[in-house]
Amino acid sequence: MDKMPKWADVVLIPLISLILAAILSALVILGIGEDPVAAVNMMVSGALGSTYGWGYTLYYATNFMFTGLAVAVAFHARLFNIGGEGQAMLGGLGVALVCLYVPWPHWTIALLAACAASMLFGAIWAAIPAYLQARRGSHIVITTIMFNFIAAAFLNYMLVNVMRPVGSMDPATARFNESVHLPTLHELLAPIGINFSKAAPANVSLLVAVLACVVVWALIWRTRLGYEIRAYGHSETGALYAGISPYKITMIAMLISGALAGLMAINNVMGEAERLVLNSTEGAGFIGIAVALMGRSHPFGVFLAAILFGFLYQGGAELALWTNIPRELIVVIQALVILFTGALDNMVRMPLEKIFLALRKGNA
Repeated sequence: MDKMPKWADVVLIPLISLILAAILSALVILGIGEDPVAAVNMMVSGALGSTYGWGYTLYYATNFMFTGLAVAVAFHARLFNIGGEGQAMLGGLGVALVCLYVPWPHWTIALLAACAASMLFGAIWAAIPAYLQARRGSHIVITTIMFNFIAAAFLNYMLVNVMRPVGSMDPATARFNESVHLPTLHELLAPIGINFSKAAPANVSLLVAVLACVVVWALIWRTRLGYEIRAYGHSETGALYAGISPYKITMIAMLISGALAGLMAINNVMGEAERLVLNSTEGAGFIGIAVALMGRSHPFGVFLAAILFGFLYQGGAELALWTNIPRELIVVIQALVILFTGALDNMVRMPLEKIFLALRKGNA
């Protein structure tokens, strides 16, 4: 029997963790002489108070949905994929190759090709650490971390020496043709009478990210492969007894994880920058770890957690721009949310389990 109801694990624990992080963040803001209530109001108005703010919040959230799903799939197989950053970088390279060197007649066809290329490049980059763990015993955490640096160095070489336009000093590719530019939310919503900000970078990739949440849910909870992934994650010994191959599950889970991380590139490379630039991922691969932890590795939880971190990113940027609160403090606030929802999960979980057990005995 579970020590607490499922709803408490999914909703109550993250909510209490968020409240604790908010209280501690408020104390930090008070400590530097600023008003925490005014800071929260500024964050809310900056991230949610206009279609411009919503556009940036949803843009960041789209990145975090892809990387959060990537980490979540690996988590279900008891694999800690910290290589989402590198996999997203290589996914961006795949998107750039498809968009630069193929004359697509329309963005819809280009989007399908870019999705395939980004997923392929991300999956290939994840397959190497997966193979090293499955066949050589190399720890997936160490190899995926190191592959982030290799991906960054490789991308730097490609942008500086191979793909940079002649005469340009910027380590970036040329801009993609207009035929492959993805429609923004402004362009998507205008025909139905909704006036969304033209300047906001949120685009059709958001719909792809939501679709990815649905597909991952169906894969993990409605297919035989998903059952095998979860069974292996719960008990390797039990999975072996049931005839499930550890090598197969490790490789497949990491291939899917890498493909999802690579898919992020359709948003930041094809949708927002419309070219491949250095450091285009902006740490989204690492934020995906916090998103998956907070979302309990469930696609719906990942969706909600991605929206929250999108809010923190955009609200934090507004706070740093219009107040005396330094940008570094915004990173501290984000870190506190990650700390309480991830590393200090048991600090909230254990007292709640005792409370629910006591209530259950009292009702018996």
